[in-house]
Amino acid sequence: MEGILNASPDDGLLTTKVVHLALPVRWTLIGQEARSAPEMACTYDIYPQGARLVTSRDLNIGDLVLMERGRNKAICQVVWSADPASSLRGQFTVQCVEGRTPWEDELRQVEEQYQPLIVHGSARGTPSTGPSRPDANRRRRPRFYVEGQAEVIDGVQRVAGEVRQISEYGARLASVEQLRPGTDFRLIMNVFDVSVALKAQVKYLVDNLGMGVEFQQIRRGDRPLLEYVLGKVKTRRVEDFVRVEVANDALAAAG
Repeated sequence: MEGILNASPDDGLLTTKVVHLALPVRWTLIGQEARSAPEMACTYDIYPQGARLVTSRDLNIGDLVLMERGRNKAICQVVWSADPASSLRGQFTVQCVEGRTPWEDELRQVEEQYQPLIVHGSARGTPSTGPSRPDANRRRRPRFYVEGQAEVIDGVQRVAGEVRQISEYGARLASVEQLRPGTDFRLIMNVFDVSVALKAQVKYLVDNLGMGVEFQQIRRGDRPLLEYVLGKVKTRRVEDFVRVEVANDALAAAG
């Protein structure tokens, strides 16, 4: 289970291990003339430096909060807060600035998990029992223009890039370094301060500058985040998208 909110390559958080885990915590707003009364929240994701949580009270970016779980306490800063009008309302992300995160023990105990994307009522990878067109997989969902960060992780190789187009089941990435068509890899996308972790496969190359990728699996708990991103970009649909398939002898021999 990997992926976080408000991550960037500059602060090193984009590739930080994150666990999708619900834990009750207590938090108190600090840094003002007096502390607020303690309130409860529940984590969605936890990672070594912080967590994504949900609560009934609105918090602002920059707020300092005291996070408590059992006897463990830490001072954290709010680094992301969801739009109150969106489906993620009530969610916020904190980063620890003093002390040890109260969920450190749980983070060490839980392994990352991914789950298949659901396509037409069946999990991706399950053999289809009905007829399908060769290009049905590519055209079943609309594509949208978007600007975001991407990190392609292929074993020990890490390639930074940009997200240029996105759909429910795939994306177009721009990068000066490319993987061969057919390569399976892990992808972390950061769009609108929301990070989504997926397992994907390179399907084609575009003008030697971009890769068309198909999502295979999504980190447990990240489906609502992907839907949130798609909801934000739905006015930027790609009406005419020409795919350039690159299948020259060199690629065929390398594959």
